[in-house]
Amino acid sequence: MLESDVRIVQLEPMNMAMASGFGPSPEGEAWKKLQTWASSQGLLDNLGAHRYFGYNNPSPAPGSPNYGYDQWMTVGQEVKASLEVRLFNFPGGLYAVTRCQLKNITETWGQLALWRENSPYLGADHQWLEECLTPEVFLKQTVTPVEEAVFDLYLPVQTED
Repeated sequence: MLESDVRIVQLEPMNMAMASGFGPSPEGEAWKKLQTWASSQGLLDNLGAHRYFGYNNPSPAPGSPNYGYDQWMTVGQEVKASLEVRLFNFPGGLYAVTRCQLKNITETWGQLALWRENSPYLGADHQWLEECLTPEVFLKQTVTPVEEAVFDLYLPVQTED
């Protein structure tokens, strides 16, 4: 990964809605729960008005096909939680960020982690994230194959200060 492929971003605090999935393909389950909830709140008319982040929780364990995935969506204060979707405040943080398609996401995570090892940045404890830049692939019927969905990968970093 080239230095020019990575940018350093300070994510500001954001209000989030979160849905969770668990199983061999939890991402789809989490997206579906979030879609159902967001539709009931009237939030799907303008997908570009929101940001969409996710991450494995818990991560895959050796010998098990099951893992979890949490899908987030930025929201305003006016929305209401449900049984499937909870609301919370994300505190933000400093990140090394790079872009990829879903079909290359595992390889790109590895390259980004290796980049950090050779950078002036240290690892940090805040949540790593995958920001979906093409949410219509998951929230609306599109002709774009899922494998071509575009993501920004956010690796937590900190400076030596």
